[in-house]
Amino acid sequence: PFRSVTGSVFFSTLEDGKIVKGLSGVPEEGPVLYVGYHMLLGLELISLTDEFLSEKGIALRGIAHPELFMPKTESLSSEFSMFDWVKIFGGVPVSASNLFKLLSTKSHVLLYPGGAREALHYKGEEYKLIWPDHPEFVRMAARFGATIVPFGAVGEDDIAEMLLDYNDLMKIPIVNDSIREMNRDSIKFRDGRSGEVANQNLCFPVLVPKIPGRFYFLFGKPVRTKGMEKMLKDRESANQMYLQIKSEVESNLKYLIKKREEDPYRNIIDRKLYQIFYPPETDPTPSFEP
Repeated sequence: PFRSVTGSVFFSTLEDGKIVKGLSGVPEEGPVLYVGYHMLLGLELISLTDEFLSEKGIALRGIAHPELFMPKTESLSSEFSMFDWVKIFGGVPVSASNLFKLLSTKSHVLLYPGGAREALHYKGEEYKLIWPDHPEFVRMAARFGATIVPFGAVGEDDIAEMLLDYNDLMKIPIVNDSIREMNRDSIKFRDGRSGEVANQNLCFPVLVPKIPGRFYFLFGKPVRTKGMEKMLKDRESANQMYLQIKSEVESNLKYLIKKREEDPYRNIIDRKLYQIFYPPETDPTPSFEP
């Protein structure tokens, strides 16, 4: 399975700021909003939802791009695919009303402010947050007293190399016509937003697979919004918290990019050799020490 290929490792942050292996730093009680970086093609989703279900018994509810729920997309994915999988694991189309419903039922919600633009990023944008200029989720979280957990996920550059991105493909005749047509028909739900994230001229890049490395996740210290309802009215406070969350996600990414260099089992070949001598059921393959 995909999880054994990526050898995903999870870290979380306790209330005192200590980073530990596993998800013990993640809140048990909802509503919780997990806000983070969207890896290329959303490759992190399978490991993420699987780990939360197996370690915490928590079913993450994802806020997904509305294209994933269109009949057109369903016809493109007649066999069981990522699109079906998103729906089975409780993904709902991104909208304020859906976020409202999930938080009001104390759900654990997975939110990517960078959305499709981040997941289909261009060359040289690995681990760059492409978020809107204004907070979209902070005031909603405060309204329900939700806990916000910022997180980083790295490993896309250890799985594949981007050969052609949107800009490259748009230089190829015929291919560029089909991309234009696809983008013309797609749902533009951020047209009123500012910043690069509003650029919804997207397409699937052409990738070259690599000998797989490893996925790493770090969940930052939970940010409580309970009792901070005044932020609903105070735009400046909401914006400050938004920038704090964004900065925390960036710190998590930097931490993982640096620390993975210390992992002796970052490469799949090293992991498989280790597992021959130490079966993973009894002894999970080690990683770096946090």
